Parts: sequence; C-alpha cells; structure tokens
Amino acid sequence: MSLLLDTHVLLWAAGASERLPVAVRARIDDPAETPVFSAASLWEIAIKSALDRPDFEVDGARLRQALLAAGYVELAVTGLHALETGRLPPIHRDPFDRILVAQARVEGLTLLTADAQVARYPGPVEAI
Repeated sequence: MSLLLDTHVLLWAAGASERLPVAVRARIDDPAETPVFSAASLWEIAIKSALDRPDFEVDGARLRQALLAAGYVELAVTGLHALETGRLPPIHRDPFDRILVAQARVEGLTLLTADAQVARYPGPVEAI
C-alpha cells in the first residue's frame, strides 16, 4: 500500500518530530509501504517559506532531496487530480488539502492527515 502524506505529516516525518505518532512512523518506515509526497505539498511549503514567517523555516529544495534520498516517491499534480477536486464535497476550502484528497482518490493512495476536517472526506483518508 502507498501512503500519501499530508503536508504537516510530511514535515513531521522528515524532521523526526515528536508530533508524529510512533505507529505512524512505523507505517511510513515499513518496507511494505511506499511513502509518497505530492508536488502540491512542495508548492505549499514554497509559498509559506517565501512569506518569511519566523515560525516556518523550511528549505523546500533540501526537503525534496532528502525525501527522494530516503525512498519517498514524488507525485506530480495532473489534470485528472485537478478535475477530481470538483467532485469533492465542500468540506474543506483549502486548495492544497483538496488536491491531496483528490490525488489519494485518483491514485488509490491512503492520505494520512492530522487535520480533523480533511479526515472527514470520504474515501482513502485516514486520521492519525
């Protein structure tokens, strides 16, 4: 099974954060699982980093390199993903979260999120 990580879960996993539950870390590290990150997450990170927020200092290029080196798979955003966002119920307005849900649905991935609102989407979305 492949696990698509919501942006905050991705950052926790990459940074060895204590906010990432031990059981989730074990799933991500399980050789039977394939951890996946979306180009949309890098886009979101780039936007937040460009705002020079003191609480958000992430080098997106360095993060991407580290994820690829660690065996994560990068998922591009396609037209099919964009179209799927229009089929989603209006649970969440954040376009980054909506594209991640759409990608999980189209690609048959399980989206791991700590966002209770995102976890309300039907389909392959799992709250951690």
